[in-house]
Amino acid sequence: MIVGDASAGSTGSTFKSATVEVTGRDFRAENLTFANDFNRTHVQEKQGSQALALMVSGDRAVFRNMRLLGNQDTLYAGSSDCSPPEHEGGRACTPTRQYFERTFIEGNVDFIFGNGLAVFDNCEIHSTPHVIGYLTAQGRQQAGEQGLFVFNHCKLTAEPGVSHVWLGRPWRALASVVFLNTEMGAHIEPAGWREWHPGETNYMQTVFYAEYNSTGPGAHVNERDPHTKKLTAAEAAGYETKRVLGGADHFDPGAVR
Repeated sequence: MIVGDASAGSTGSTFKSATVEVTGRDFRAENLTFANDFNRTHVQEKQGSQALALMVSGDRAVFRNMRLLGNQDTLYAGSSDCSPPEHEGGRACTPTRQYFERTFIEGNVDFIFGNGLAVFDNCEIHSTPHVIGYLTAQGRQQAGEQGLFVFNHCKLTAEPGVSHVWLGRPWRALASVVFLNTEMGAHIEPAGWREWHPGETNYMQTVFYAEYNSTGPGAHVNERDPHTKKLTAAEAAGYETKRVLGGADHFDPGAVR
C-alpha cells in the first residue's frame, strides 16, 4: 500500500498531487493499493481539494487487482506528449494506452479523468459521499485525438446513502466514454450524463457517450440524456480491448502477465 496526502491546494497543481506518477512505457502493477488520503484528513473544499492517487502518462500501462483510493480526481489517465493539460498549447495529444483489470477505484467528483485511451475490465467503480458525484471527466478536445474510456463488465457501487451520481460530464468538448455490460447501482442518475458547467458550456452537443447492455437499478436505458448513443451488439464489439488498445504494435494487455 502506497499512500500520499498531497492536494492541488498544497502543491499548487492537481498534477503535482499524485501519490504515484507513471511516465515510463510498459509499466506493470498488481495487487497494490495507491491511495491519496488528503480528503480523509481534510474537509473537501470547492477549490484545491483535488488529490490524485495515480497519474498515468506512460504508454502500454497494465494494472491488475489494484485499489485506487481517493475522492476528487483519484485517477488521471493522460497522454504522453501533452500531460498535464496546461502544457497542451492547443495541439492534438497522443493518448497513452492503459488497461485496468479487476481494479477497485473510489472517489466522488471527476474521479476518473484525463485524455488517455483506457479500458476498465471487470472493475468496481465506487462512489464516496458528496452532494453530487461524477464518475468520469474524459478530456478529448480535438477530432484528431483517439482518447477514450471504455468500461466493460464493470460494477458501479456506492457508499450507503450516496445518490445523485452521474456517469460523467465532459471535461472537454469531444469527451468520449463507453459503458458495456455494466451493472449500475441505484445511485446513478437516470439521465446518466450531464453538461460540464450547465448554462456556461455546451459540450454535450459534441461528446460521444455510449452504452450497451447496461443492467441494474441505475441502467435507466430509456431515460438517458438524448445525446447518449445506444450501441448495437455489432457496434459494441468494436470496443473490445484488443481493438481499442491494439494500435500499430498490436498491443494485447491480455498477453501481458
